Amino acid sequence: MHNSGYQVKKLVQLTLPVLAAQVAQTLMGFIDTVMAGQISAVDMAAVAVGSSLWLPIILLFAGIIMAVPALVSHLHGAEQEDEIRPLIHQTLYLALVSSVIVMLLLANASWVLGKMNLEPELERLSSGYLNAVLWGAPAFLLFQALRSFTEGMSWTLPSMLIGFIGLAVNIPANYIFINGHLGMPAMGGAGCGVATALVFWSMAISMAIYVTWGKRFKRFQLFEQFGKVDWAVQKRLQILGLPVALAIFFEVTLFAFVAVMIAPLGSVVIAGHQVAANFSSIIFMLPLSIGIAVTIRIGYYLGRGQPEIAKMVATIGVLMGLAVAACTAVLTVFGRELIADLYTNDTAVIGLAVQLMLLCAVYQLSDAVQVVSTACLRGYKDTMPILWIAFFSYWIIGMSVGYVVGLTDWLVPRMGAHGFWIGFIAGLSIAAVLLQWRLRHVQRRHAQSVA
Repeated sequence: MHNSGYQVKKLVQLTLPVLAAQVAQTLMGFIDTVMAGQISAVDMAAVAVGSSLWLPIILLFAGIIMAVPALVSHLHGAEQEDEIRPLIHQTLYLALVSSVIVMLLLANASWVLGKMNLEPELERLSSGYLNAVLWGAPAFLLFQALRSFTEGMSWTLPSMLIGFIGLAVNIPANYIFINGHLGMPAMGGAGCGVATALVFWSMAISMAIYVTWGKRFKRFQLFEQFGKVDWAVQKRLQILGLPVALAIFFEVTLFAFVAVMIAPLGSVVIAGHQVAANFSSIIFMLPLSIGIAVTIRIGYYLGRGQPEIAKMVATIGVLMGLAVAACTAVLTVFGRELIADLYTNDTAVIGLAVQLMLLCAVYQLSDAVQVVSTACLRGYKDTMPILWIAFFSYWIIGMSVGYVVGLTDWLVPRMGAHGFWIGFIAGLSIAAVLLQWRLRHVQRRHAQSVA
């Protein structure tokens, strides 16, 4: 039961629904962009600008909750299920408080838009998008809290099913609020913000119904006997979750900052970089989904007092991530022209994107190792090193290499966007090595504690 074949099977079973949920979420963003773009380029740009402010903020707070599945799976493995409901209650409290902060930040984002020197109509639509989507913040974070419960219990199917419910709501909601139907005003790109908020509420309500009435979870009576805020648990959630959240924030802002750095190089460079970056973010869903499954399984076996099996799961997870990355890298190399053609028909942009995708193929290998290794450490509840490794690798190494090689002649003739992708590879490779080193250290410590 605990051989490698069994562990691979369990990881695949957990990974596939998570991957489907990630695909559904990505499709929502794609649909928003396409449907807004059918109105005008300004409406499409408003969705892009609004999302660029909304996503880093909401993901920062959602990242804190990412530590919860490991805690739930640990309790599940230790057969201490009576402690799970109070933990999720505290997570729900955290989600509600976090959502208030997110809403306040977005409600006051107009001054940021004013500093971006946007044309008046684009600024108006972007502001409308943010003022609408902020009402979805409580639902998004509550959904993440409940998702942590179901996934921590080694049941990832609800994430997939509810992801597709959100997708089903997204299309008609966009149609109604973008174009103005059923008595609603035509809001253009700002209507995507309303639709997104409705999507998140539909997902949160669906998940709440599932955990209340679903056979697997009905016994927990999750929404009964809410206790007071437990400051000790809240502190623990912050200590475990905040490093993960900040690590995600460092990675997201790195890509955003690079986009700003290469802006003076012209629209072709920006567009070519965006094609490669967007494609890499889609590929990233594969190792990310494996990582979520690995976190769950490691937490479960540590709860059962079986660190040797947890170590096996970690090794298999990293190898699975590398194997998937090797396959996607080969597909990227041989299919890069076709991929670039899907994004644009501009020959200059395609030419640059095709070059950058060769670097993107290399990037996928180290990216897979670092994201699964990070997930392993979450399973071991060893999250603080993730923060420092992310900051050092992405900003000290990655950004420095990217800037020197991309925008200066200090070492080689400036390489533009190519230089920053070399920086990405350098930063992710360093992160992969350091995270693996830390993982080995943590595994030795757990083995010694049991011996």
